[in-house]
Amino acid sequence: MTVPAVGFDLDMTLIDSRPGIRAAYRALTAKTGVFVDADLAVSRLGPPLRTELSEWFPAEDVEEAVTTYRDLYPDYAITPTVPTPGAIEALAAVRAHGLRVVVVTSKLGRLARMHFDHFGIVVDELAGDLFAEGKAAALTEHGVRWYVGDHTADMVAARTAGVPGIGVTTGPCDATDLRAAGASYVLPDLVPFPDLLTEIAVGP
Repeated sequence: MTVPAVGFDLDMTLIDSRPGIRAAYRALTAKTGVFVDADLAVSRLGPPLRTELSEWFPAEDVEEAVTTYRDLYPDYAITPTVPTPGAIEALAAVRAHGLRVVVVTSKLGRLARMHFDHFGIVVDELAGDLFAEGKAAALTEHGVRWYVGDHTADMVAARTAGVPGIGVTTGPCDATDLRAAGASYVLPDLVPFPDLLTEIAVGP
């Protein structure tokens, strides 16, 4: 049998990528001449890149903008990014319980992998370019028992996959929004996660 896993979203769940993404958007503006309000864009991370770029580029230019942004991303977005509070310890707690780490994110997989390599983080499975209900199949495929995310769409993903969603309020969604979207648990960040995992994976 496959060892059960804890699933995590990436941006604003495991990593605070706002400084890096802000820099990448500013580089995109410099390269294309199309203004992207980088501060506004990083305040609403979660949906796919195309969704955000569609706010700034004409429809016929969005795909080219996506490609350009992704070309810029490694040079601008990796180094400034930092782990969210408690993220490293949360992953260690998953390992300590003999569980696997699965990351399911809307970010392109190869770009997500660069963040893991930069921090020396090892994950068992990575599924990228997925959002909301689109994440559910990957959660099921990789044996995820709980899914941790900062966005209401992550709670939708967990609900669709039939697993408890654990919300963290480190992203754009508050506790009320996360609970309304179906979160079984809501934490301020990942610092309390090891204790919660012990409670739900092992029991009192």
